[in-house]
Amino acid sequence: MRKFKHITIGGIQQKIFNLVIITIFLMMIVYTAVILYQVGKLTDLVHDASASQKQAITDISEQTMTGVLDANLTQSTQMEAYIAQDVFSDAMRVVKNVADYTGKLFADPAAYPARAVALPDKAKDGEISAQVLAEQGVDISAPAIQNKLELIGNLTDLMTAVYADANVDSCYVALPDGVMLLVDDHSGTKFDADGNIVPIPIRERAWYTGAAETGKLYYTDVTTDLFTGEISIMCSLPVYHNGELVAVIGADLFLNDVSNAVNNAARDGSFICIVNQKGHVLFSPQSEGIFSVSPADKAKDLRADENGQLAGFVRDALVKSTKLQLIDVDGEPCYVVGSPIQNVGWAVISVVPKTLADQPATAMLTRFNDIQSNATNTFNTGISNATMTIFILIAIVLLLSATTAIILSKRIVKPLEAITTRVRALGGDDLQFRMEDTYRTGDEIEVLAESFAMLSGKTVEYIAKVKQITAEKERIGAELSLATRIQADMLPTIYPAFPERPEFDIYASMSPAKEVGGDFYDFVLVDDDHLCVFIADVSGKGVPAALFMMASMIILANNAQMGKSPAQILNDANAAICANNREEMFVTVWLGVLEISTGKLTAANAGHEYPVIKQPNGDYELLKDKHGFVIGAMDSARYKEYEIQLEPGSKLFLYTDGVPEATDRDKTLFGTERMLAALNAAQDAAPKETLENMRRAVDVFVQDAEQFDDLSMVGLEYKGPQAKPEDGETEQE
Repeated sequence: MRKFKHITIGGIQQKIFNLVIITIFLMMIVYTAVILYQVGKLTDLVHDASASQKQAITDISEQTMTGVLDANLTQSTQMEAYIAQDVFSDAMRVVKNVADYTGKLFADPAAYPARAVALPDKAKDGEISAQVLAEQGVDISAPAIQNKLELIGNLTDLMTAVYADANVDSCYVALPDGVMLLVDDHSGTKFDADGNIVPIPIRERAWYTGAAETGKLYYTDVTTDLFTGEISIMCSLPVYHNGELVAVIGADLFLNDVSNAVNNAARDGSFICIVNQKGHVLFSPQSEGIFSVSPADKAKDLRADENGQLAGFVRDALVKSTKLQLIDVDGEPCYVVGSPIQNVGWAVISVVPKTLADQPATAMLTRFNDIQSNATNTFNTGISNATMTIFILIAIVLLLSATTAIILSKRIVKPLEAITTRVRALGGDDLQFRMEDTYRTGDEIEVLAESFAMLSGKTVEYIAKVKQITAEKERIGAELSLATRIQADMLPTIYPAFPERPEFDIYASMSPAKEVGGDFYDFVLVDDDHLCVFIADVSGKGVPAALFMMASMIILANNAQMGKSPAQILNDANAAICANNREEMFVTVWLGVLEISTGKLTAANAGHEYPVIKQPNGDYELLKDKHGFVIGAMDSARYKEYEIQLEPGSKLFLYTDGVPEATDRDKTLFGTERMLAALNAAQDAAPKETLENMRRAVDVFVQDAEQFDDLSMVGLEYKGPQAKPEDGETEQE
């Protein structure tokens, strides 16, 4: 082979070059004589003009429809919000008027006469009447309650007047004693099937608790009226005298008209819906999708929807009137506008699918396509003869190219096929590619074959090395697996740990960050009345930490079994570890001895995390005890102990730094505040359930982030001395 101006003479490059030159020469004749002359420019011109016209129609139509929607949809949405706001304002005015009068009654009760009030009367069903209702078990004839009822009886005329005048379905005054005065025109609904007056849990109703807890005007979520079953919302307002809650004023507003208006407004795919302050859809004609109505406990908060554009729009609509926006709704682009209902914190949202707004443009494009189709037919007739000529010439070119390629491929393809066949045959124990006379073509094919031969030789050597390395890794993996099982067997794994001791319940767990870890814990029943519990964290990770952990655990457990005090156990363990610690590793330890009969817990801390204590009827709290120095770092260190009195029902939570220092993908720490919150979320849980809840809380926080530290926990619940069964009785009895 020889090179001449970047062309290899006599090589494969020259052979391919010859084939390409012949093919291009023939193709140039065809394209120059027919396509470039007759079809090219004319086709491009027609297509460009058509595309420009279609785009212009689409743009102008979209701008026009967007302008119309922006004006009309915004105005209609705001009008719907104003109408709804006016409806809710009636309920607000009723409760404020009644609340003002109620405040005057309780401010000066002596100035008002005692006015009797009656129980519901079926005969007055359909008439506006005042009725007394009470909770189950409340005696309305009790003097204290009767005096209050006769005082608020002075509200009867006012409540009857505002009920008849305002757009509400009932108004009422509820007292903290569990009784209420109610005015409506459906007294017959207050009786059950046997004719008895139905008691109602007044102080458990959302309108009562909401007003009492917030101390201000309160609107409930949409709910079902207790007596009529109608869809309604309650407006309530607390009344105070000398800083004490004396009454809660409320009014019911049935929302059937609102629901019907929302359903009647839906047409051709467009609709309106109402969203409350929690981002839940309250009214909507949609039976499925993001704007469908769901029960309150399953409703989705649209303010936190994964569609960030939709979530931001809903948040804005709850506080201000929004501009027209194009947002993806259930996979379909839609125009949306929102306006708030100020007095209840809700919002009216109007939705129009973009396909509906684009219908005028679609109609124009359809008409345009018809016109263009006629023009295209004329154009196609003009070039049909040229197209036929092109096909004939292309067929001739292909025939000539195929003939040329067949002739040249005898020299190019044959040795390549031989190489391919040999390469495919490689496998199993036969991985060596060797040179043969067929490959010796004197060009790049021969160079390629030589490269395959050299590469296959290196591959064989590499496979042998990989097998050796793999075997070594499998041996190391087996040893690590055995070390993991040995370490797990060192820790208590059988629960309940002391089934014969009902005075306490204990549970522990450990999750190493690697195959083996440096955390450990143990609990030793020193004698019938003393339980030693400790948890520790060795510096470092992996096998060195695991070996140091085993030695430290044995030393601590042996000292604990001797009945020593916590401080003496740590002092003796520190001396033993420091005596043979050339690697200068250390371990943090919290150790406590519980006197089972009294609940006295004596503890000492060697640089470990603060323990968490929960006394009966209290919350889990950090006990910021005084830390001693870590064990194994300084042989002169001395440790002090302290006492904690555990009452029956007290709980102790111990942990290593793997819990508060667990991090998510953003390197944010789980922290002690989240740890305490997880504990207090289920204060009555047993130790095992407490540890499982904590592990779930950590996993939810870190999600798929890698665990960087061992995570160990111990939970202890002190139940106190248990009564022993009398003679002749069994524990079952």
